[in-house]
Amino acid sequence: MFKRLPAVVLLVAACALVPARAEDAAAPFDGDLQRLAEILGTLHYLRGICGNNEGSKWRNEMQALIDAETPSGERRARMIAGFNRGYNGFQQTYRTCTPAALVAIRRYVDEGAKISRDLTARYAN
Repeated sequence: MFKRLPAVVLLVAACALVPARAEDAAAPFDGDLQRLAEILGTLHYLRGICGNNEGSKWRNEMQALIDAETPSGERRARMIAGFNRGYNGFQQTYRTCTPAALVAIRRYVDEGAKISRDLTARYAN
């Protein structure tokens, strides 16, 4: 079910290949990175309540994404806000693991993997 998770790691590596930009300049893929950050926050919360014993895996993936992309100022703040929005949004909805939470996890893993593949295919050359 979670065979697509390495795609996030692939994206982190691809971000390191993207040429450096001027400080705070928006990149054409910033919207996708913010969505990916939100997905990572969601997974950090949901996988935690569903007892997957992953600890800080998804938070660490977010940190790796920030480290690879090296955003500053407003770009960095938007990425972190996306992670927090994903985490907090589901924290308000789910207190325990439910069948719906498990479906959400699958869908977010799939979406995150797709975003990672698309960004890697488009920008990692």
